[in-house]
Amino acid sequence: MSAHAEAAGRRPATIPEATASGTAGLSLRAISKSYGPNLVLDGIDLDIRPGECLAFLGENGAGKSTLSSIIAGVVKPSGGTMRWMGEDYAPRSPSEALSRGIGLIHQEMRLLPELSIAENVFVGRLPMRGGKVDRAEMNRRAEVQLRRLGLAVPATAKVGSLKVAAQQQVEIAKALTLDARLIIFDEPTAALGGEETDRLFEQIHRLKAEGVSSIYISHRLEEIARIADRIAVLRDGRLVAVHETADTPVRQLVEEMVGRSVDRLFPELSAPQAREVLSVSNLTGAKGAFRDIGFSVQAGEILGIAGIIGAGRTELVRAIVGADPLEGGEVRLEGQVLALDRPRAALDAGIVLVPEDRKSQGLLLEQTIEENIAVGNFDLMDRRGWVWPSRTRALAQKAIGSMGVKGRPEQLAGRLSGGNQQKVVIAKWLARSPKLFIMDEPTRGVDVGARAQIYEAIVALARSGMAVIVVSSDLEEVIGLSHRVMVLSRGRNRGILDRSQATHVAIMERATT
Repeated sequence: MSAHAEAAGRRPATIPEATASGTAGLSLRAISKSYGPNLVLDGIDLDIRPGECLAFLGENGAGKSTLSSIIAGVVKPSGGTMRWMGEDYAPRSPSEALSRGIGLIHQEMRLLPELSIAENVFVGRLPMRGGKVDRAEMNRRAEVQLRRLGLAVPATAKVGSLKVAAQQQVEIAKALTLDARLIIFDEPTAALGGEETDRLFEQIHRLKAEGVSSIYISHRLEEIARIADRIAVLRDGRLVAVHETADTPVRQLVEEMVGRSVDRLFPELSAPQAREVLSVSNLTGAKGAFRDIGFSVQAGEILGIAGIIGAGRTELVRAIVGADPLEGGEVRLEGQVLALDRPRAALDAGIVLVPEDRKSQGLLLEQTIEENIAVGNFDLMDRRGWVWPSRTRALAQKAIGSMGVKGRPEQLAGRLSGGNQQKVVIAKWLARSPKLFIMDEPTRGVDVGARAQIYEAIVALARSGMAVIVVSSDLEEVIGLSHRVMVLSRGRNRGILDRSQATHVAIMERATT
Protein backbone atom coordinates (compact mmCIF):
# COMPACT_ATOMS: atom_id res chain seq x y z
CA MET A 1 0.00 0.00 0.00
CA SER A 2 1.36 3.42 -0.92
CA ALA A 3 2.11 5.62 2.08
CA HIS A 4 1.73 8.71 -0.13
CA ALA A 5 -1.74 7.71 -1.31
CA GLU A 6 -2.82 6.94 2.22
CA ALA A 7 -1.38 10.19 3.58
CA ALA A 8 -3.71 12.00 1.21
CA GLY A 9 -6.67 10.34 2.95
CA ARG A 10 -7.50 7.75 0.27
CA ARG A 11 -8.33 4.23 1.40
CA PRO A 12 -6.59 1.31 -0.31
CA ALA A 13 -8.35 0.08 -3.42
CA THR A 14 -7.30 -3.54 -3.03
CA ILE A 15 -7.67 -6.14 -0.31
CA PRO A 16 -4.36 -6.59 1.55
CA GLU A 17 -2.23 -9.51 0.45
CA ALA A 18 -2.53 -11.22 3.84
CA THR A 19 -6.27 -11.64 3.42
CA ALA A 20 -6.00 -12.84 -0.16
CA SER A 21 -3.60 -15.56 0.91
CA GLY A 22 -5.67 -16.47 3.96
CA THR A 23 -2.82 -15.89 6.40
CA ALA A 24 -4.45 -13.16 8.48
CA GLY A 25 -5.08 -14.15 12.08
CA LEU A 26 -7.34 -11.13 12.63
CA SER A 27 -9.05 -9.29 9.77
CA LEU A 28 -10.74 -5.91 10.18
CA ARG A 29 -12.98 -4.59 7.43
CA ALA A 30 -14.52 -1.09 7.32
CA ILE A 31 -14.39 -0.72 11.12
CA SER A 32 -15.90 2.57 12.23
CA LYS A 33 -16.90 4.12 15.52
CA SER A 34 -18.97 7.22 16.28
CA TYR A 35 -19.96 8.88 19.52
CA GLY A 36 -22.96 10.89 18.48
CA PRO A 37 -21.85 13.18 15.63
CA ASN A 38 -18.17 12.61 16.47
CA LEU A 39 -16.57 10.07 14.10
CA VAL A 40 -13.48 8.63 15.83
CA LEU A 41 -12.79 5.70 13.46
CA ASP A 42 -13.49 5.82 9.76
CA GLY A 43 -13.47 2.60 7.72
CA ILE A 44 -10.38 0.79 9.01
CA ASP A 45 -9.21 -2.16 6.86
CA LEU A 46 -6.34 -4.02 8.47
CA ASP A 47 -4.90 -7.50 9.09
CA ILE A 48 -2.84 -8.85 11.97
CA ARG A 49 -0.89 -11.95 10.96
CA PRO A 50 -0.10 -14.92 13.20
CA GLY A 51 3.18 -14.47 15.09
CA GLU A 52 3.76 -10.86 14.06
CA CYS A 53 4.04 -7.68 16.09
CA LEU A 54 2.08 -4.89 14.42
CA ALA A 55 2.70 -1.40 15.78
CA PHE A 56 -0.08 1.21 15.95
CA LEU A 57 1.28 4.75 15.66
CA GLY A 58 -0.58 8.03 15.87
CA GLU A 59 -1.10 11.12 17.97
CA ASN A 60 -3.44 11.09 20.97
CA GLY A 61 -6.96 11.03 19.57
CA ALA A 62 -5.88 9.31 16.35
CA GLY A 63 -8.00 6.25 17.18
CA LYS A 64 -5.37 3.74 18.32
CA SER A 65 -6.89 2.98 21.72
CA THR A 66 -10.44 2.97 20.35
CA LEU A 67 -9.49 0.45 17.67
CA SER A 68 -7.70 -1.70 20.24
CA SER A 69 -10.70 -1.54 22.56
CA ILE A 70 -12.97 -2.75 19.76
CA ILE A 71 -10.67 -5.70 19.08
CA ALA A 72 -10.58 -6.52 22.81
CA GLY A 73 -14.36 -6.33 23.28
CA VAL A 74 -14.28 -3.21 25.46
CA VAL A 75 -16.04 -1.05 22.85
CA LYS A 76 -18.57 -2.05 20.21
CA PRO A 77 -17.97 -0.74 16.69
CA SER A 78 -20.57 1.36 14.93
CA GLY A 79 -19.91 -0.45 11.67
CA GLY A 80 -17.70 -3.01 9.95
CA THR A 81 -16.83 -6.66 10.52
CA MET A 82 -14.04 -8.72 12.06
CA ARG A 83 -12.82 -12.28 11.55
CA TRP A 84 -10.47 -14.11 13.93
CA MET A 85 -8.72 -17.37 13.12
CA GLY A 86 -11.02 -17.86 10.13
CA GLU A 87 -14.29 -17.30 12.04
CA ASP A 88 -16.60 -14.34 12.50
CA TYR A 89 -15.60 -12.31 15.54
CA ALA A 90 -17.80 -9.79 17.37
CA PRO A 91 -16.99 -9.90 21.11
CA ARG A 92 -19.64 -8.47 23.43
CA SER A 93 -17.26 -8.10 26.38
CA PRO A 94 -13.55 -8.34 27.29
CA SER A 95 -14.17 -11.74 28.89
CA GLU A 96 -15.64 -13.05 25.64
CA ALA A 97 -12.63 -11.70 23.72
CA LEU A 98 -10.35 -13.34 26.25
CA SER A 99 -12.16 -16.65 25.86
CA ARG A 100 -11.40 -16.41 22.15
CA GLY A 101 -7.70 -15.75 22.88
CA ILE A 102 -7.41 -11.95 22.67
CA GLY A 103 -6.18 -9.91 25.66
CA LEU A 104 -5.49 -6.21 26.25
CA ILE A 105 -2.97 -4.54 28.58
CA HIS A 106 -4.46 -1.13 29.24
CA GLN A 107 -2.43 2.07 29.16
CA GLU A 108 -4.08 3.12 32.43
CA MET A 109 -3.27 0.55 35.08
CA ARG A 110 -6.32 -1.23 36.50
CA LEU A 111 -4.93 -2.87 39.58
CA LEU A 112 -6.47 -3.35 43.02
CA PRO A 113 -3.95 -1.82 45.45
CA GLU A 114 -5.16 -3.68 48.56
CA LEU A 115 -4.78 -7.10 46.93
CA SER A 116 -1.54 -9.01 46.48
CA ILE A 117 0.36 -9.20 43.20
CA ALA A 118 -0.81 -12.79 42.68
CA GLU A 119 -4.44 -11.88 43.38
CA ASN A 120 -4.23 -9.05 40.85
CA VAL A 121 -2.63 -11.31 38.25
CA PHE A 122 -5.40 -13.92 38.58
CA VAL A 123 -8.37 -11.74 39.53
CA GLY A 124 -11.54 -13.15 37.98
CA ARG A 125 -9.90 -16.52 37.29
CA LEU A 126 -8.46 -17.62 40.62
CA PRO A 127 -7.08 -21.21 40.57
CA MET A 128 -9.31 -23.45 42.69
CA ARG A 129 -8.73 -26.71 44.52
CA GLY A 130 -11.33 -28.54 46.58
CA GLY A 131 -13.71 -25.61 46.36
CA LYS A 132 -11.14 -23.15 47.73
CA VAL A 133 -8.65 -20.77 46.20
CA ASP A 134 -5.37 -22.59 45.68
CA ARG A 135 -3.14 -19.80 46.95
CA ALA A 136 0.07 -21.83 46.76
CA GLU A 137 -0.51 -22.52 43.06
CA MET A 138 -1.62 -18.93 42.42
CA ASN A 139 1.52 -17.52 44.05
CA ARG A 140 3.77 -20.03 42.27
CA ARG A 141 2.38 -19.24 38.82
CA ALA A 142 2.50 -15.48 39.46
CA GLU A 143 6.13 -15.62 40.58
CA VAL A 144 7.09 -17.50 37.41
CA GLN A 145 5.90 -14.52 35.37
CA LEU A 146 7.49 -12.00 37.74
CA ARG A 147 10.85 -13.73 37.34
CA ARG A 148 10.45 -13.72 33.56
CA LEU A 149 10.05 -9.94 33.76
CA GLY A 150 12.91 -9.50 36.23
CA LEU A 151 10.66 -8.22 39.05
CA ALA A 152 12.28 -9.38 42.31
CA VAL A 153 9.20 -8.94 44.51
CA PRO A 154 7.25 -11.74 46.26
CA ALA A 155 3.87 -12.48 44.71
CA THR A 156 2.29 -12.01 48.14
CA ALA A 157 3.26 -8.31 48.31
CA LYS A 158 0.44 -5.79 48.08
CA VAL A 159 0.26 -3.95 44.75
CA GLY A 160 -0.27 -0.65 46.57
CA SER A 161 3.24 -0.92 48.04
CA LEU A 162 4.88 -1.03 44.58
CA LYS A 163 6.30 1.82 42.55
CA VAL A 164 4.71 2.79 39.25
CA ALA A 165 7.20 0.78 37.15
CA ALA A 166 6.64 -2.38 39.19
CA GLN A 167 2.87 -1.98 38.95
CA GLN A 168 3.20 -1.80 35.16
CA GLN A 169 5.12 -5.06 35.21
CA VAL A 170 2.29 -6.65 37.22
CA GLU A 171 -0.11 -5.61 34.44
CA ILE A 172 2.19 -7.28 31.91
CA ALA A 173 2.45 -10.41 34.08
CA LYS A 174 -1.35 -10.64 33.99
CA ALA A 175 -1.28 -10.77 30.20
CA LEU A 176 1.47 -13.38 30.10
CA THR A 177 -0.67 -15.78 32.17
CA LEU A 178 -3.67 -15.50 29.84
CA ASP A 179 -2.41 -17.95 27.18
CA ALA A 180 -3.76 -15.49 24.62
CA ARG A 181 -3.08 -15.81 20.88
CA LEU A 182 -3.22 -12.03 20.37
CA ILE A 183 -2.07 -9.58 23.04
CA ILE A 184 -2.56 -5.83 22.71
CA PHE A 185 0.10 -3.76 24.51
CA ASP A 186 -1.08 -0.17 25.01
CA GLU A 187 1.96 1.91 26.09
CA PRO A 188 3.42 -1.00 28.10
CA THR A 189 6.80 0.65 28.72
CA ALA A 190 5.53 4.11 29.70
CA ALA A 191 6.71 3.53 33.28
CA LEU A 192 9.61 1.17 32.52
CA GLY A 193 13.33 1.80 32.21
CA GLY A 194 15.72 0.28 29.69
CA GLU A 195 16.41 -2.96 31.54
CA GLU A 196 12.72 -3.67 32.22
CA THR A 197 11.87 -2.83 28.60
CA ASP A 198 14.51 -5.29 27.36
CA ARG A 199 12.94 -8.08 29.43
CA LEU A 200 9.49 -7.29 28.08
CA PHE A 201 10.81 -7.39 24.52
CA GLU A 202 12.39 -10.77 25.21
CA GLN A 203 8.95 -12.07 26.21
CA ILE A 204 7.30 -10.60 23.12
CA HIS A 205 9.94 -12.22 20.89
CA ARG A 206 9.35 -15.54 22.67
CA LEU A 207 5.60 -15.21 22.13
CA LYS A 208 6.16 -14.43 18.44
CA ALA A 209 8.19 -17.61 18.08
CA GLU A 210 5.22 -19.49 19.54
CA GLY A 211 2.89 -17.97 16.94
CA VAL A 212 1.30 -15.41 19.28
CA SER A 213 0.44 -12.10 17.60
CA SER A 214 0.72 -8.71 19.26
CA ILE A 215 -0.43 -5.17 18.66
CA TYR A 216 2.05 -2.70 20.12
CA ILE A 217 1.06 0.91 20.82
CA SER A 218 3.81 3.31 21.83
CA HIS A 219 4.90 6.90 21.37
CA ARG A 220 8.53 5.81 21.65
CA LEU A 221 9.57 5.40 18.03
CA GLU A 222 12.91 3.79 18.89
CA GLU A 223 10.95 0.95 20.55
CA ILE A 224 8.88 0.43 17.43
CA ALA A 225 12.01 -0.08 15.35
CA ARG A 226 13.21 -2.73 17.83
CA ILE A 227 10.06 -4.79 18.33
CA ALA A 228 7.63 -4.34 15.41
CA ASP A 229 7.42 -6.31 12.16
CA ARG A 230 5.05 -3.85 10.49
CA ILE A 231 3.68 -0.39 11.30
CA ALA A 232 0.14 0.97 10.89
CA VAL A 233 -0.19 4.75 11.16
CA LEU A 234 -3.50 6.33 12.15
CA ARG A 235 -4.46 9.99 11.96
CA ASP A 236 -7.82 11.53 12.85
CA GLY A 237 -9.51 8.12 12.92
CA ARG A 238 -8.20 6.98 9.54
CA LEU A 239 -5.54 4.48 8.53
CA VAL A 240 -3.11 6.67 6.59
CA ALA A 241 -0.22 4.25 6.01
CA VAL A 242 0.88 0.66 6.52
CA HIS A 243 4.61 -0.05 6.36
CA GLU A 244 5.71 -3.62 5.67
CA THR A 245 8.87 -3.06 7.70
CA ALA A 246 9.65 -1.27 10.94
CA ASP A 247 12.80 0.08 9.29
CA THR A 248 11.02 3.25 8.22
CA PRO A 249 12.60 6.71 8.68
CA VAL A 250 11.43 8.37 11.89
CA ARG A 251 10.83 11.65 10.12
CA GLN A 252 8.46 9.97 7.66
CA LEU A 253 6.50 8.33 10.47
CA VAL A 254 6.20 11.57 12.40
CA GLU A 255 5.02 13.48 9.34
CA GLU A 256 2.41 10.81 8.63
CA MET A 257 1.18 10.98 12.22
CA VAL A 258 0.88 14.76 12.42
CA GLY A 259 -0.02 15.42 8.77
CA ARG A 260 2.64 18.06 8.27
CA SER A 261 6.37 18.44 7.80
CA VAL A 262 8.45 18.16 10.96
CA ASP A 263 11.91 19.71 10.69
CA ARG A 264 13.29 18.57 14.01
CA LEU A 265 11.94 17.09 17.24
CA PHE A 266 14.41 18.67 19.68
CA PRO A 267 14.89 22.46 19.57
CA GLU A 268 18.29 24.12 19.44
CA LEU A 269 19.78 24.82 22.87
CA SER A 270 21.22 28.17 23.88
CA ALA A 271 24.34 28.41 26.00
CA PRO A 272 23.63 28.55 29.75
CA GLN A 273 24.62 31.54 31.86
CA ALA A 274 27.51 31.58 34.31
CA ARG A 275 25.19 32.20 37.28
CA GLU A 276 24.60 29.18 39.53
CA VAL A 277 20.96 28.64 40.53
CA LEU A 278 21.00 25.26 42.31
CA SER A 279 23.78 23.63 44.27
CA VAL A 280 23.36 20.18 45.84
CA SER A 281 26.04 18.64 48.05
CA ASN A 282 26.24 15.29 49.88
CA LEU A 283 22.50 14.76 49.62
CA THR A 284 21.36 11.48 51.16
CA GLY A 285 17.80 10.19 51.30
CA ALA A 286 16.32 9.07 54.62
CA LYS A 287 15.08 5.83 53.04
CA GLY A 288 18.38 4.91 51.37
CA ALA A 289 17.29 5.50 47.76
CA PHE A 290 20.32 7.74 47.09
CA ARG A 291 23.52 8.72 48.89
CA ASP A 292 26.08 11.55 48.75
CA ILE A 293 24.68 13.17 45.62
CA GLY A 294 26.26 16.42 44.49
CA PHE A 295 25.68 18.57 41.40
CA SER A 296 24.80 22.09 40.32
CA VAL A 297 22.59 23.72 37.69
CA GLN A 298 23.25 27.07 36.04
CA ALA A 299 20.73 29.66 34.93
CA GLY A 300 19.55 28.77 31.43
CA GLU A 301 20.82 25.18 31.73
CA ILE A 302 18.90 21.93 31.27
CA LEU A 303 20.41 19.15 33.37
CA GLY A 304 19.21 15.68 32.42
CA ILE A 305 19.10 12.87 34.98
CA ALA A 306 19.32 9.34 33.55
CA GLY A 307 19.40 5.88 35.07
CA ILE A 308 17.49 2.63 35.12
CA ILE A 309 14.45 2.02 37.31
CA GLY A 310 15.48 1.95 40.96
CA ALA A 311 18.49 4.23 40.47
CA GLY A 312 16.99 6.87 42.79
CA ARG A 313 16.11 9.51 40.17
CA THR A 314 12.54 10.21 41.29
CA GLU A 315 13.42 9.97 44.99
CA LEU A 316 16.20 12.54 44.48
CA VAL A 317 14.03 15.20 42.86
CA ARG A 318 11.21 14.58 45.32
CA ALA A 319 13.66 15.21 48.15
CA ILE A 320 14.84 18.45 46.52
CA VAL A 321 11.25 19.75 46.59
CA GLY A 322 10.65 18.58 50.17
CA ALA A 323 8.28 15.73 49.29
CA ASP A 324 10.58 12.99 50.67
CA PRO A 325 12.71 13.21 53.85
CA LEU A 326 16.48 13.64 53.85
CA GLU A 327 19.09 12.04 56.09
CA GLY A 328 21.72 14.64 55.31
CA GLY A 329 23.23 17.02 52.80
CA GLU A 330 22.56 20.54 51.65
CA VAL A 331 20.51 22.24 48.96
CA ARG A 332 21.26 25.85 48.03
CA LEU A 333 19.13 28.00 45.74
CA GLU A 334 20.94 31.11 44.52
CA GLY A 335 23.37 30.71 47.40
CA GLN A 336 20.76 30.38 50.14
CA VAL A 337 20.56 27.13 52.13
CA LEU A 338 17.03 25.73 52.02
CA ALA A 339 15.21 23.92 54.82
CA LEU A 340 13.15 21.58 52.66
CA ASP A 341 10.93 19.99 55.27
CA ARG A 342 7.76 20.31 53.21
CA PRO A 343 6.82 20.96 49.54
CA ARG A 344 5.41 24.39 50.34
CA ALA A 345 8.84 25.59 51.48
CA ALA A 346 10.33 24.65 48.10
CA LEU A 347 7.41 26.27 46.27
CA ASP A 348 7.84 29.52 48.20
CA ALA A 349 11.58 29.45 47.47
CA GLY A 350 10.94 29.11 43.73
CA ILE A 351 11.28 25.36 43.04
CA VAL A 352 8.50 23.44 41.29
CA LEU A 353 8.13 19.79 40.27
CA VAL A 354 6.08 18.17 37.50
CA PRO A 355 5.75 14.64 38.96
CA GLU A 356 6.20 11.39 37.04
CA ASP A 357 2.57 10.31 37.52
CA ARG A 358 0.46 13.27 36.47
CA LYS A 359 -2.86 11.53 37.08
CA SER A 360 -2.34 10.64 40.73
CA GLN A 361 0.20 13.29 41.78
CA GLY A 362 -0.17 16.25 39.41
CA LEU A 363 -3.87 16.68 38.66
CA LEU A 364 -7.32 16.59 40.18
CA LEU A 365 -9.01 14.68 37.37
CA GLU A 366 -12.56 15.44 38.52
CA GLN A 367 -11.83 19.16 38.67
CA THR A 368 -11.72 21.62 35.79
CA ILE A 369 -8.61 22.95 34.06
CA GLU A 370 -9.28 26.27 35.75
CA GLU A 371 -9.47 24.70 39.21
CA ASN A 372 -6.32 22.64 38.62
CA ILE A 373 -4.33 25.71 37.64
CA ALA A 374 -5.67 27.65 40.63
CA VAL A 375 -4.58 24.96 43.12
CA GLY A 376 -1.22 25.99 44.53
CA ASN A 377 -1.53 29.47 43.04
CA PHE A 378 -4.18 31.08 45.22
CA ASP A 379 -1.55 33.42 46.66
CA LEU A 380 -0.97 34.83 43.16
CA MET A 381 -4.61 35.83 42.79
CA ASP A 382 -5.19 37.62 46.07
CA ARG A 383 -2.88 37.70 49.07
CA ARG A 384 -5.65 38.81 51.43
CA GLY A 385 -7.31 35.39 51.41
CA TRP A 386 -10.03 36.04 48.84
CA VAL A 387 -10.31 34.08 45.60
CA TRP A 388 -12.19 35.92 42.88
CA PRO A 389 -13.66 33.79 40.04
CA SER A 390 -12.70 36.41 37.47
CA ARG A 391 -9.04 36.27 38.54
CA THR A 392 -9.08 32.47 38.61
CA ARG A 393 -10.46 32.42 35.06
CA ALA A 394 -7.92 34.99 33.86
CA LEU A 395 -5.02 32.99 35.34
CA ALA A 396 -6.33 29.80 33.70
CA GLN A 397 -6.79 31.44 30.30
CA LYS A 398 -3.26 32.86 30.40
CA ALA A 399 -1.82 29.49 31.41
CA ILE A 400 -3.80 27.64 28.72
CA GLY A 401 -2.52 30.07 26.11
CA SER A 402 1.09 29.79 27.29
CA MET A 403 1.18 26.02 26.73
CA GLY A 404 -1.30 25.67 23.87
CA VAL A 405 -3.66 23.47 25.88
CA LYS A 406 -6.50 22.16 23.71
CA GLY A 407 -9.34 22.66 26.15
CA ARG A 408 -11.58 25.22 27.81
CA PRO A 409 -11.07 26.48 31.40
CA GLU A 410 -14.33 24.83 32.51
CA GLN A 411 -13.43 21.44 30.97
CA LEU A 412 -12.65 18.53 33.34
CA ALA A 413 -8.97 17.61 33.43
CA GLY A 414 -9.86 13.91 33.26
CA ARG A 415 -11.41 14.43 29.82
CA LEU A 416 -8.19 15.71 28.27
CA SER A 417 -5.64 13.69 26.30
CA GLY A 418 -2.41 12.73 28.05
CA GLY A 419 -0.49 15.47 26.27
CA ASN A 420 -2.95 18.19 27.24
CA GLN A 421 -3.06 16.96 30.83
CA GLN A 422 0.71 17.28 31.00
CA LYS A 423 0.52 20.77 29.52
CA VAL A 424 -1.93 21.77 32.27
CA VAL A 425 0.48 20.56 34.98
CA ILE A 426 3.34 22.50 33.39
CA ALA A 427 1.17 25.59 32.86
CA LYS A 428 0.11 25.57 36.51
CA TRP A 429 3.70 26.01 37.66
CA LEU A 430 4.72 28.35 34.85
CA ALA A 431 2.32 30.86 36.37
CA ARG A 432 4.71 31.17 39.34
CA SER A 433 7.79 32.03 37.22
CA PRO A 434 9.96 29.70 39.31
CA LYS A 435 13.74 29.80 39.56
CA LEU A 436 14.13 26.02 39.18
CA PHE A 437 11.73 23.88 37.14
CA ILE A 438 12.00 20.09 37.67
CA MET A 439 10.22 17.68 35.31
CA ASP A 440 10.05 13.96 36.06
CA GLU A 441 9.19 11.97 32.88
CA PRO A 442 7.73 15.06 31.13
CA THR A 443 6.46 13.21 28.03
CA ARG A 444 5.42 9.81 29.41
CA GLY A 445 2.36 8.65 27.44
CA VAL A 446 2.39 11.81 25.30
CA ASP A 447 2.08 11.70 21.50
CA VAL A 448 4.69 13.03 19.12
CA GLY A 449 2.91 16.29 18.31
CA ALA A 450 2.35 17.24 21.96
CA ARG A 451 5.84 15.99 22.83
CA ALA A 452 7.42 18.46 20.40
CA GLN A 453 5.41 21.29 21.98
CA ILE A 454 6.54 20.27 25.47
CA TYR A 455 10.16 20.17 24.29
CA GLU A 456 9.77 23.69 22.90
CA ALA A 457 8.38 24.83 26.26
CA ILE A 458 11.26 23.24 28.20
CA VAL A 459 13.90 24.84 25.99
CA ALA A 460 12.06 28.18 26.14
CA LEU A 461 12.26 28.04 29.96
CA ALA A 462 16.03 27.64 29.75
CA ARG A 463 16.33 30.43 27.19
CA SER A 464 14.48 32.71 29.61
CA GLY A 465 17.20 32.09 32.20
CA MET A 466 15.42 29.48 34.28
CA ALA A 467 17.31 26.43 35.57
CA VAL A 468 15.70 23.15 34.46
CA ILE A 469 16.11 19.52 35.54
CA VAL A 470 14.65 16.77 33.34
CA VAL A 471 14.39 13.19 34.61
CA SER A 472 13.63 10.70 31.85
CA SER A 473 13.75 6.98 31.08
CA ASP A 474 13.87 7.87 27.38
CA LEU A 475 17.56 8.21 26.46
CA GLU A 476 16.78 9.98 23.19
CA GLU A 477 14.87 12.56 25.20
CA VAL A 478 17.43 13.13 27.91
CA ILE A 479 20.26 13.37 25.35
CA GLY A 480 18.33 15.59 22.95
CA LEU A 481 17.20 18.08 25.62
CA SER A 482 20.14 18.39 27.97
CA HIS A 483 23.24 20.54 28.19
CA ARG A 484 24.65 17.95 30.62
CA VAL A 485 23.48 14.52 31.80
CA MET A 486 23.95 13.15 35.31
CA VAL A 487 23.79 9.35 35.46
CA LEU A 488 22.54 7.64 38.61
CA SER A 489 23.01 3.97 39.44
CA ARG A 490 21.97 2.31 42.70
CA GLY A 491 21.50 5.69 44.31
CA ARG A 492 24.94 7.02 43.40
CA ASN A 493 26.11 9.71 41.00
CA ARG A 494 28.16 7.82 38.39
CA GLY A 495 29.25 10.92 36.53
CA ILE A 496 28.02 14.05 34.78
CA LEU A 497 28.50 14.05 31.01
CA ASP A 498 28.75 17.12 28.79
CA ARG A 499 26.46 17.19 25.78
CA SER A 500 29.27 16.04 23.49
CA GLN A 501 29.98 13.05 25.76
CA ALA A 502 26.38 12.01 26.44
CA THR A 503 25.90 9.04 24.11
CA HIS A 504 23.67 6.00 24.62
CA VAL A 505 26.72 3.83 25.28
CA ALA A 506 28.35 6.24 27.73
CA ILE A 507 25.12 6.64 29.71
CA MET A 508 24.29 2.94 29.85
CA GLU A 509 27.84 2.02 30.88
CA ARG A 510 27.44 4.22 33.92
CA ALA A 511 23.79 3.35 34.57
CA THR A 512 24.54 -0.36 34.86
CA THR A 513 27.58 -0.17 37.17
